[in-house]
Amino acid sequence: MNHSIAGELSATGHRLLQRVYYEDTDFSGAVYHARYLHFLERGRTDYLRLLGVEQGGLLSGDGGDGEGLGFMVHRMEIDFRAPARMDDILTIATTSERAGGAKLVLVQTIERDERLLITARVVVAVVNGRGRPRRLPPALAEGLRAHATAARDGVSSNEG
Repeated sequence: MNHSIAGELSATGHRLLQRVYYEDTDFSGAVYHARYLHFLERGRTDYLRLLGVEQGGLLSGDGGDGEGLGFMVHRMEIDFRAPARMDDILTIATTSERAGGAKLVLVQTIERDERLLITARVVVAVVNGRGRPRRLPPALAEGLRAHATAARDGVSSNEG
């Protein structure tokens, strides 16, 4: 596994630890529902980062082909199962369900102490520097598909 501030990559996907801060909560001390989108975004971004995608320069054409590369959430389905609270340490897990063409589908969960709090399925459009659909670069598509296959085949997340 690759351990860093960006989380860790395993055979089946990515895991990122995040603490819940005061700014994430509502008046009751529970995480405000929209803040979960931030946690999920961090998980997706760091998953791609550990797969070799530095998003900062991609839209300007630093993706290697001059076309630019970006990711836009097209659809997101979220199930809220239990609340997180201030000072909780959350585990955001991200894995690929499908990757190809101009989209990828990611499955994400947020847990606290192995208790499932959130499940999300995210369809992401792949776009060029002008915001038009483009194909995933082959190497990235392969890396994402490898995690999808490992997750489907039940490979242990401790392998890597």
